[in-house]
Amino acid sequence: MNALRTTFLLAGLTVLLVLVGNALGGTGGMVIALGFAVAMNFGSYWFSDRLVLKMHGAREVGADEAPELHGIVRELSQRAGLPMPKVYLMESVTPNAFATGRNPTHAAVAATTGLMRLMNREELRGVLAHELAHVRHRDTLISAIAATFAGAIAMIANMAQWAMLFGGFRGNDNQGGGMLGGLAMMILAPIAATLIQLAVSRSREYAADAGGAEIAGSPRGLASALRKLEQANHAQPMQSAERNPASAHLFIVNPLSGTSVSKLFSTHPATEERVRRLESMAPGTRARM
Repeated sequence: MNALRTTFLLAGLTVLLVLVGNALGGTGGMVIALGFAVAMNFGSYWFSDRLVLKMHGAREVGADEAPELHGIVRELSQRAGLPMPKVYLMESVTPNAFATGRNPTHAAVAATTGLMRLMNREELRGVLAHELAHVRHRDTLISAIAATFAGAIAMIANMAQWAMLFGGFRGNDNQGGGMLGGLAMMILAPIAATLIQLAVSRSREYAADAGGAEIAGSPRGLASALRKLEQANHAQPMQSAERNPASAHLFIVNPLSGTSVSKLFSTHPATEERVRRLESMAPGTRARM
């Protein structure tokens, strides 16, 4: 199912980029955009995980530098029947985490330094188990592709704005370019980025929560971690230099929480509902937010 979803997403993004090229530069722009889309399709499959990790300043760490993080990931990977993924740290006071990679053999798990400081061991196991569930469900490829293409669309929109400021888009509007094409690009590009993010179904978070509870052996740690993450990301969302709306859907909770744009770019179910579902798996507990 995820293979079909990835194929349709790539096809849709190719069409979108070609239409963008036509709007900005007519037939010539359309041909250039088609070539760019082909290159993006190839690059997204092979390199999107590296681009996303670099986008957030994640650096790979060994067992000697992050023994607790490495130890938990190794233990949970064995429980999940997965190869040991690469482990990355992001320097950020905001607690969060994500997984990426085109398949379980080429997977990576990244956590912020804020997450390591805030969570106790049971909660950290819950978060990392959730990310490994994404790896096991093969969600990570489509997530990284969506982030890469959304980032490219945002970049094109920025280029269009600068080109207009310096007198660009004065060509023939009948050929698809011109001022109207540039204005449409600036308006539609953020909407397109949002739609790409929403192409990654919210149901994948519920499935990863359930899978993470199974891998960790209990839903309690993840439920407790989600409460803390929700509060911390509202109180101290990622700084402008750390965050990128195109990759917001990768994280376990939306890193843009607390900002005015968060609702537009949210691809996560309500944390309260996620906690409720998790705690319903553990008799004798109640969801508290």
